[in-house]
Amino acid sequence: MSISTLETVGRRGATTRPRALGARIRPIIARIGWTLFSLGFFAGIWELAWALGWTNPRLVPPPHIFLGNILEQAQFFSPTLRWQVGVGVAEQPDPFMAVLTTVLATVGRVASGLALATALSITLGLAIRRFLFVERLFLPTISFLAPVSPIAWLPIAIFLFGIGNPPAIFMVFIALFFTMTLATIAEIDAVDRNLVNAARTMGATRAQIYWRVILPAVAPGLLVVLRMNMFAAWMVVLLAEATGVGSGLGQIIMLARNTFNPSLVFFTITLIGILGFTSDWLLRWLQRRFLFWAPRETGGRDV
Repeated sequence: MSISTLETVGRRGATTRPRALGARIRPIIARIGWTLFSLGFFAGIWELAWALGWTNPRLVPPPHIFLGNILEQAQFFSPTLRWQVGVGVAEQPDPFMAVLTTVLATVGRVASGLALATALSITLGLAIRRFLFVERLFLPTISFLAPVSPIAWLPIAIFLFGIGNPPAIFMVFIALFFTMTLATIAEIDAVDRNLVNAARTMGATRAQIYWRVILPAVAPGLLVVLRMNMFAAWMVVLLAEATGVGSGLGQIIMLARNTFNPSLVFFTITLIGILGFTSDWLLRWLQRRFLFWAPRETGGRDV
């Protein structure tokens, strides 16, 4: 191969790499742009209703009001920080640190309950389909308790764990555990039997079939169920924080209600929305990154 040919190939490779990078970045930029446009569109309708006098700014303040005085709203997060780290009443912690501490406290409870529920539900679901004795022992009780609303478990959580982090983590666990256990069983039942038979033909043991065939087959569906139940987890953790913890974003919502502060309510709702949106995006990123064999989300656009 001549030197001129090598130079030509090198130039083509150099021009191909920026094009490939641009092809990857463009969908990301478009998605971010549409997300901002969607939020801005509804915020604009809200602002228009305020400008036309259709809403009372004292009851339903527009975004430019409750987002324009972030420092004023952040000072209400300070009592939570003082309660947690023991700062004196006369000392005022930094507003940003107060908000960050409150947010991290709520995120930590959701993450802890999520990890416990995911690990135990998948393990129990696999055991129910693996051992007949486990199915007969646990499945009727799980089916009996699954329809019970997580909110109904709040008094039990307080009776068992008192006040603090455990009742909130328990509430998140309950919101996810029963649904994900039943979803694990349903996903196992839906696994293509041809895949299992092919693995058996190749000499795979029962443990290898569960680890190499069944678990990868059910993982995408379980992640979808986890994403759907993640929103329920955020709902119940706020309720637990408002009544059984005394700290976190749920406690701030109750503080705003007791002090009749609509701006603080909408400011906290904005924080909760950002956290929920971020957690859902993170789960979808994990699916694309690690569950590469799962089909991409297209839905009815391909019909």
